[in-house]
Amino acid sequence: MRIRKRLVWTASGAALAVPVSGALASGWNMPVGVTDLSRDIHGLHMAIFWICVVIGIVVFGAFFYSLFRYRRSRGARPSHFREHTTVEVIWTIVPLLILVAIAIPATATLKAMYDTSEADMEVLITGQQWRWRYEYRGEDVAFLSNLATPREQIAGQGKKGEHYLREVDEPLVLPVGRKVRLLLTSDDVIHSWWVPELGVKQDAMPGFVNENWVRINEPGTYRGQCAELCGRDHGFMPVVVEAVAPERFDGWLAERRAAAAEAAMGLDRDWAMDELMERGEQVYGTICVSCHQPDGRGNPPVFPALAGNQTLMDDRARHIETVINGVAGSAMPAFRNTLNPVEIAAVITYERNAWGNETGDRVQPSAIAERIAE
Repeated sequence: MRIRKRLVWTASGAALAVPVSGALASGWNMPVGVTDLSRDIHGLHMAIFWICVVIGIVVFGAFFYSLFRYRRSRGARPSHFREHTTVEVIWTIVPLLILVAIAIPATATLKAMYDTSEADMEVLITGQQWRWRYEYRGEDVAFLSNLATPREQIAGQGKKGEHYLREVDEPLVLPVGRKVRLLLTSDDVIHSWWVPELGVKQDAMPGFVNENWVRINEPGTYRGQCAELCGRDHGFMPVVVEAVAPERFDGWLAERRAAAAEAAMGLDRDWAMDELMERGEQVYGTICVSCHQPDGRGNPPVFPALAGNQTLMDDRARHIETVINGVAGSAMPAFRNTLNPVEIAAVITYERNAWGNETGDRVQPSAIAERIAE
């Protein structure tokens, strides 16, 4: 028998089944979700809710009855006593039984939440200010998921879309019906990966790897966000999960593997300036623009300007080192494990030749690959 059904009976018998089912569709309640675990969590939530409702009715009913029935205007006289053993035993035993009745199904649900064994696949989720990186373990497929809401909408210069601040350029694609083990960590500060309809909310902490899992029952697009105050643009870090049929997922994964292999082949050829600039502009607009601004002026001193930054433009090696390994003690992260050599070479080339910098430098992906391998 499903946990949530046991909970309803445990709470106060079959009479509660109708109120519980009626509450499922309420917009004021937590979502039922599209996984068995999310539905078990919802069932636990509703059972405890109705237990609290019954307790509240009994306690406050007795309270208000006593105030009305034994009020002074009716000539009531207070009793004088110091203890009542029977009452004390009752108000100790009854709450204990209620807590035990709650603890049994709650423990079963918690055990299910932490059981990541026998997973069909694994996804490593890495939080970064302010994006997510998804890596399909053992598949050579990894990508960044960034906010896709146009900056014009954020600045109030355009009409806000249906999924304002909850849309991304690359959703996490998962197959329906397969158990997926989620490994969560962070490259900088504490983040929290939260998708209510999947019943998953897990912290991503630097230096630690936390676990969770999900098995989605219904195809669809499910949205969430970072639920931790992770910095200035915390509100711009959405999560989007696209659940698809297993055969469609297998096809998508094969396409991504082929694209990754093609990108790796790009290391062996000489890239033209226009190719690097076009690719670099795309990378900059996705990764760098939130800190260094579209015009490269940054937001000093936290995010230094790139436009007209002669110190950086005169030192190409330092520029490459900064992008690959980041700057310790600052908001500049390392991109060696986030971007591939083609993307790193392209964005450095773009930064060195945009906004009037015009150094004429071309940074080749092969040089970046060699530097990373050192």
